[in-house]
Amino acid sequence: MDGRCMNTTVEVPRGLAGVVVTETELGDVRGREGFYHYRQYSAVDLAAHRSFEDVWHLMFRGTLPGPAERDAFAAELAPLRRLPADVADALPALARATSLSGPLAGLRTALSLLGASAGFRPVYDLDPARRAADALAACAAVPTLLTALYRLGQGLDPVAPRDDLPYAANYLYMLSGEEPDPVRARAVERYLISTVDHGFNASTFTARVIASTGADVAACLTGAVGALSGPLHGGAPSRALDTLDAIGSADRIDPWIRQRVLAGERIMGFGHPVYRTEDPRSRMLREIAQQLGGPLVDFAVQVEAQVEAILAELKPGRELHTNVEFYAGVVMERCGLPREMFTPTFCAARVVGWSANVLEQAADTKIIRPAARYVGPIPPQPVPPAA
Repeated sequence: MDGRCMNTTVEVPRGLAGVVVTETELGDVRGREGFYHYRQYSAVDLAAHRSFEDVWHLMFRGTLPGPAERDAFAAELAPLRRLPADVADALPALARATSLSGPLAGLRTALSLLGASAGFRPVYDLDPARRAADALAACAAVPTLLTALYRLGQGLDPVAPRDDLPYAANYLYMLSGEEPDPVRARAVERYLISTVDHGFNASTFTARVIASTGADVAACLTGAVGALSGPLHGGAPSRALDTLDAIGSADRIDPWIRQRVLAGERIMGFGHPVYRTEDPRSRMLREIAQQLGGPLVDFAVQVEAQVEAILAELKPGRELHTNVEFYAGVVMERCGLPREMFTPTFCAARVVGWSANVLEQAADTKIIRPAARYVGPIPPQPVPPAA
């Protein structure tokens, strides 16, 4: 085969690995360098020096805000955190229905309801300003939806958002009902900033595919949440922490890891499909975890070092390091987040990146419609008569 099928489709790598499908101004991942960026700025530098709202403004409006723009943007976001009455009224039943699957599953339905309640229309039919307004409203509501679904699932009343708290602190406040410690709020904020966007990952690509059909913003984000829920994508932070629990103590690291590597099992929290060096998000989160301190952090650092040594021994020549999920779980655990909220917290950040991608894709009227290579029985064959 010369690389093309009879119908002129082009053969590409499995999983579309490395295939460029469009152009974007939002950011990129340079895996061999261990670097990624939002627009023209290092994402890690943004997490170190800017607020979540600043990065949100950058992704949606193309610039980092000055003081006046920052205040205006915060004032624009604050009322959008509050849910429409019909959406809020539906959440208790939704929390009961998703009690076994958790807040992220509930969010899929809640986002659809929010879009319908707010009258979101297909992006194909809207001007850029209206699309952006819908995306802003959806993003602002996601933390309120997630925390309300979690608390209702625990038999607690939802906590209303506060206009005076920034995004990360407000999220923690709505989750616990208590104003968070500033150090922990900032640690969570830096994590949120670091996960706003990360190239054309599965959920971002899903959002863009749906946007290419001209569907409304809520439909695009609902599909992205579905993709994020998979354990090979956003569903891994709690699983990485489960690995630490399963190992239990320093003397068990070597036998526990060796057994699983030799059996061909995946070690959650290690390896990444893009990075061929240390994940810069993991490096940053390790530093945050060490600033927070504690036995869990010390154990995680010890596990990381031994796992990398064992992997280097058993899989020589293959670079395998911790990915974002490994220390994300440690940081969130140290900041008091329940494990069932780890992936939803990831979602509370990534929704901004998804939405920015939806807005960018909506400006292109070309539908994303790839092809598949058929490998089934040779057609056409006679249809057998009915019995």
